[in-house]
Order: sequence, then structure tokens, then C-alpha cells
Amino acid sequence: MSNRLDPRQTRALALLFEISRTLDQGGELSDALTPVLRAIVEQLRMARASIVLKSPRTQAPAAEVNWRVADRERSWGGGWPADDITREVFDTGSVVIVPRVSRDARFCSPPVRKKKGDDYAFVCVPLKFGQEVIGTLSSERAFAEEALLEVDAQLMGIVASMLSQVAYIQRLRDAERERHEGQPSLPTEASWTLVGRSKKMSGVFDLVAQVAPSDTTVLLRGESGTGKELVASALHQASLRKRRAFVKVNCAALPDTIIESELFGHERGAFTGAVARRKGRFELAAGGTIFLDEVGDLSATTQVKLLRVLQEREFERVGGMETLPADVRIITATNRDLEALIATGEFREDLYYRLNVFPIYLPPLRERRTDILLLADHFIEKYNRVHGKSVRRASTPAIDMLMSYHWPGNVRELENCIERAVLLSTDHVLHGHLLPPTLQTAESSGTTLEGTLKLHVEHFERNLVSDALKSTRGNMAKAARELGISERIMGLRVKKYGLDPRRFRTRM
Repeated sequence: MSNRLDPRQTRALALLFEISRTLDQGGELSDALTPVLRAIVEQLRMARASIVLKSPRTQAPAAEVNWRVADRERSWGGGWPADDITREVFDTGSVVIVPRVSRDARFCSPPVRKKKGDDYAFVCVPLKFGQEVIGTLSSERAFAEEALLEVDAQLMGIVASMLSQVAYIQRLRDAERERHEGQPSLPTEASWTLVGRSKKMSGVFDLVAQVAPSDTTVLLRGESGTGKELVASALHQASLRKRRAFVKVNCAALPDTIIESELFGHERGAFTGAVARRKGRFELAAGGTIFLDEVGDLSATTQVKLLRVLQEREFERVGGMETLPADVRIITATNRDLEALIATGEFREDLYYRLNVFPIYLPPLRERRTDILLLADHFIEKYNRVHGKSVRRASTPAIDMLMSYHWPGNVRELENCIERAVLLSTDHVLHGHLLPPTLQTAESSGTTLEGTLKLHVEHFERNLVSDALKSTRGNMAKAARELGISERIMGLRVKKYGLDPRRFRTRM
């Protein structure tokens, strides 16, 4: 029995390999679809292959991309597809096989006309993201047996699964282009990068992916330096508002006297120094996203104003009468315990529930230690580019120091440490001695302890007794009470360490 593949199986394997290699290169969907559709046509000997994507705004089939064997070039179409069958696949999510287009009443106007009496078969499969149909992949070939078309459908189903993730991302991009058609493009912000493979960060990435396409209010919680601003940027960049402004406001950095004006703007003459009308951050973020960092530090008055914006989606400038719409997505962040602030009356409970629609907790770096070296590599590459350096590796002692440190400043502290070490490196290696003193161990810094534990305990005890005598000006009874010991034990310790209480009496 022969184990050799027949020519059609060989072409199918070649097709899947070529598509996999194309999609691995990343980039825009439009860049990936051209070689993918061409490969389908050429490897499977089709007359045409096409993909139709649904518009997220209208939820109707919109952009169509074709690759025809006739002209060997890509073509773009718009609006509803030419046949009812594609609509059926969008509606039902099922595979449709038409052995002969000319005999099927559902086909309104076959895109590929018959030539020399030939008939054409049509196969259409859905592109799904979860349970949602976001597009269709179809092909046309000269009339063939239904068994061959079943194989076509199975193979195209595999290709559709490979395309679904890329198609979903492109769907968001297309929706943004439709929404802002005719408006000048804003530069793409590329300053944010989320790095991590730990289980906790994978959970964060999943939440970001789920909520990013919506306009839902997000509350980012976590310690300072965990990357809340980066996540806010990622939410904006992955949203349908990414071509509009992303306005960041640090609520803790603005005094109570001006924060209302900063957020909502003011009219001329609204207060002393208001010589002209000024737009606030909410106006500047119109159509985009506003990020309110350290929202837990807002004053009670500003909390009331913000609550109204969240409830009514409108506001007035300071000193103004005109009501302005707040067409913004609101993302907030805090490192404070809002529940404790509510208990003490420092934070409004109703505002808390308005902000806490979709909370995302960012874990501290000490809880995601498996990400430390990944982040370190990322920052080494970053600051190699920034400072024109060429650090190629981290030494073993440096890796040990990075992994053993508790990182109270989280990712921000790690980034600062790596930047410092990259700048100091002179031999393309990030050595342990280049890291800040806070990361140094006793061995790496040459400061290992000498002597026994008893010796160090006695040295510490002598300093405590001496400090107590100093603060009480040599009064042994009072010093004993401060240390929580009896006067007898105090006397024994003074005698043991050769201390003279009288020398402390003249010190101020």
C-alpha cells in the first residue's frame, strides 16, 4: 500500500503552510489577505476566492476582497455582496455548498460568468470570532463532484479559522475608518507596550481584549508603578476611538482650586485670572478617551461634578451656562483603597459604583516574578535604542539580583534600574555591580557580615540602651521604662556594656 500523497493532498498541505507563514508575519489584514487568497486560487486551482467582512457599526457585510484567476490581481468591493448565499452564511453561520451556480435560484448574479458552456461551483464558509460571524470566505471553481467540494469546504474551514483572529482586529480598524471618514489621521501612538507571560498578566490581557472595543468605563487598580497608564493607553489604542485624542489627567497633581477648570474648562471672567475662554480636558478629549489617574484624590466638590458627567454625559464650563456633551470614554485609575475611603466619607459611594463598572487589577511585580526577566530584556532593548548602546546579555549575578529583589517600586523601578545599568555598561554586558545599591547583596558588594550572631545581637542591644540613656539624659529608671525592662535588668546591661549614665546628663 502506497503512503504517497496524491497531488491534491500535496497542494492542500502547501496551501496551509503558505498561509501559516503569511499570517505569522503579522501586519494589516489587507496585507495578509492578498497572498492568502492568491494561494487559495493557485494551489486549489480555483477561479476566484474572496472574503467579505462585516461592518461593526452597521453589522452588515461591507468590505469585500477578491482574487480572480482572470486578471491575477486583487480587487476591493463595497456594500452588500452580489449573491444571497453569502448573506445566508452571515445569518446562519453554516457552510453552504452550491455544486452548480447556474441552477441555484439564490444566486443573484454570479461574479464569474460561464465560459464555453462550463458551469461553476460555489463554496462559502463563515469566519467566526467566538459565536459571532464576522466574515465569510468563499471560492469558485469549475464544476466538480460534490465529494471534491466537501473537501474544499473542510480545507477552507481551516483557513477561515486561521484568518478569524486577524479579521476581528481588522474589523475594529475598518469601523474606525468609517466613523471618522474624511477626517485627518492622527499619528499612531506607539509609546505603550504591555509585557508579561505570567498567569496574572494573562488574565489582565484577556480583560483588556474583552473591554477595549466598547465604551465601558474602566477602573484600573493597583500599586504605583504597576503600569496603569500603559493599560489605559492599550485600552484606547485597541478601541474604536483610537484615532481621536487620548487625554491624561493626574488628579493628584492638580490643586483643588484649579482642577475643576482643568477638567471642564472656564469662561472669560469666571474667576480672577480667567482672561479668556479655555477648553477643559473633557472638551479636548471629545470623541476620544480621557484617563483620570489617581481618581481617589479628587475633592468632594469635584467628585460631584464627575458623577454628573458619568450619569448625564454632559457638563458646563466654570462660569458658563452652555451645556456641553461629554462624548468621551472614561478610564480611571487609583492606587488607594476606595472602599476604605468610602467608609471614612472621603469618597462618594455613588461615584464609586459609577466608576467600578469594569475593574481591572494590576498585580505588583513581586506577584509576577516570572515576568521580571522578560521585562528586563524588553527594557534592555528599549534603552539600547534610546541611548545608542549595545548591551547583549545580563550576567548571572545580575539575573540573581533582579530575581531576588522585592521591587517596592514595581515595573517603574525595574525600568529605571535597567536604564541606569545600560548607560553604565562598557562591555555589552549588564553586570550586577552596575545595578543600584538597593539591589546589591552582601556578597556582590563585599559587605558580608563578620562575627557571630551573639556578637551582633549584643552590639544592637548596646546601641538601644545607649540611645535610651541619651533620650532620658542619663535617668536609668526612665530609660528602663522606655525599653520595657526592669530597673535591675537596666543596671545589669549598663554594667555589662561599660556605659556611664552620668555622661549623658549634660547632653541636650
